[in-house]
Amino acid sequence: MKQDTVIKILFVTDALENAEQIISQLRNSGIAVRPARAANEAEFVAALDSLGPDLVLAEPSARDLPLAEVTRLIGASARDIALLALLQNLDADALAQAFRAGARAVALANAADQMRTAVLQEFEALGTRRSVRRLEAALRESNRRCDALLDSSRDPIAYVHEGMHVRANQAYLDMLGFESFDEIEGQTLLDLVADDADDFRGLLKRLARGEPPPARLDLRLKRADGSVFDALLEFSQATFEGEPCLQIIARRQVVDETLLEQLQRDPVTQLYNRSHFIDLLGAAVTEAGNSRNDQAVLLLEPDHFANIVERIGISNIDALLRGMVERIKGVLGPNDVAARFSDHGFALLLRGRPHESVQVLCTALVQAVGGGIIDLGNHSLAVTISIGGSLMGEKNANTAAVLDQAGNMLRNAQGEGGNRFALYDPAAQERANAEKDRRWHNLLRDALAHGRFVLFHQQIIALNGSEGSLSELLLRMDGAQGLVLPGIFMPVAARHGLLPAIDRWVLREAIRLLGSPGFSQQCFFVKVSTPSMLDEKLADWIGEKLRESGVPGQRLIIELQENEVITNLKPAQRFSQQMRALDCRLALERFGVGLNAFQLLDHVDADFLKIDRSFVNDLARNADNQRRVREIAQQAQAHGKQTVAEWVEDVNSVSLLFGAGISYVQGNFQHEPERLGT
Repeated sequence: MKQDTVIKILFVTDALENAEQIISQLRNSGIAVRPARAANEAEFVAALDSLGPDLVLAEPSARDLPLAEVTRLIGASARDIALLALLQNLDADALAQAFRAGARAVALANAADQMRTAVLQEFEALGTRRSVRRLEAALRESNRRCDALLDSSRDPIAYVHEGMHVRANQAYLDMLGFESFDEIEGQTLLDLVADDADDFRGLLKRLARGEPPPARLDLRLKRADGSVFDALLEFSQATFEGEPCLQIIARRQVVDETLLEQLQRDPVTQLYNRSHFIDLLGAAVTEAGNSRNDQAVLLLEPDHFANIVERIGISNIDALLRGMVERIKGVLGPNDVAARFSDHGFALLLRGRPHESVQVLCTALVQAVGGGIIDLGNHSLAVTISIGGSLMGEKNANTAAVLDQAGNMLRNAQGEGGNRFALYDPAAQERANAEKDRRWHNLLRDALAHGRFVLFHQQIIALNGSEGSLSELLLRMDGAQGLVLPGIFMPVAARHGLLPAIDRWVLREAIRLLGSPGFSQQCFFVKVSTPSMLDEKLADWIGEKLRESGVPGQRLIIELQENEVITNLKPAQRFSQQMRALDCRLALERFGVGLNAFQLLDHVDADFLKIDRSFVNDLARNADNQRRVREIAQQAQAHGKQTVAEWVEDVNSVSLLFGAGISYVQGNFQHEPERLGT
């Protein structure tokens, strides 16, 4: 699922805490959720209009809105909404009752993995249903347009099902001497064949068995008045009113084969032209979608073409292209198809070639073109080429996709200096991701072992008379090509259990800096991950480091994510109490995204509330965000808490935040992060 996809979920539950916990579970697993909650019919109907939910998660035991009633309300809304029964435990009776009440699936509130899987599956199924409806509407419109085009076409066209005419346009009727379709409806195509009826009957039998039709067939047809004429029938598979049939284009004159061939060729190189190549590629993509995995498409271009043109002149370009084509053809196999794809680019469609064979061919092409001098009469020069390719399979069975992939690979090869090739292999992507993960894991372990992490700090500016010199510590890793942002390496650290070690490194450095003369008046916000929060020994370790450095706990502000705290409420309570005992302060990051975020303060007594950045983005133009920020600021003041707005990037936002009563702002607009010495 795309990272920016937001699932709109309407919860039907009596307990707000249950909905909050599920929202946190989903967000922790990487699913963006826009939630709402309904406890009765009026709230449910209002939420259908205001939220427009994709999914409804409903507890069958909800007091004022049982599952069957939820099903009725969804049906009455005439909307396609996936209904999931929210169960605490799974047993046969509960499962049967949920499905009888109209649930499409069940989600277990106490099983985060099953919950995530059920939500994603139903959301994807909903997306598929929506796509099908769009495609059906597009198909109806396409059929309508095709029907109009059929009637207006000058080509004689008919549709035949099981040998019988089921549709024909006026040009077809005129060619055969019929005034209306009623005269030919129900008549077999065989009735119109003048000669070789037995051969044609055999063809119809083979088509009935599912064999593909011939592309074209020469024969003699009879008109309604009994006269006979030579005809060329072109066949293609089609559907009519949902049934498979044959589309037939009948022509009175046989098409000149030489002319047809020339229409498909580029006049300069005599390769296929782009249009015909796209048709051939479309057929190959269809085969790839049906599990044929021995095909590839390649795009070739001469390197530094602009310099070549300047050197030899435009008048010699055609000769250059022909010289390159000669060398390209010399290494192609009998099943390989070449085309001129652009002004100076070529395309190859390879069939019957596994991955290794494609690589061998690419090497041969690079060597063949760059291995000698091309004679252009008054000029001669050596030319090299770059090749970008895409191996075709079920995962990328789409004409536009494989061309884009090949084009990207071509740009990569050119960007590395040319005279080389690069191939996109969909199956190799997973292997590459695994290898990349292993490489980053090793880099992280090395960074921990040799102190290759770097700390920055960003000042947090006080508004409305708030006091204190505050900064947030920001972590970077010193990589071979420069500093690496945490968004790249922290997910790897989480997968390999390295977050506690990294957190302790940051905390140790933070406390050391706070104890140094240059930061004697400073307070640091320090992010702590969930595994560290769950570590019962961390508080004692922090207390020991504070005592060793002589730093008051007040100057260390431990920052936790709101959704992580909700998911791990009891450990978070224990950790917050331990921090209070050390006189450390607490901050809740990404605050305000839950259904009732301030209820969390009854369990975890935070000093600072860092408003979720989604409420600050585009603040000057988003009235809903402005309203939500004011509400958070007012409620925070009522609870005696200070608020921090992150990612503030413009002066208009600062003015609005000041007017809303926000305590602090943080962002590059005020102060960009500064590197700290080690």
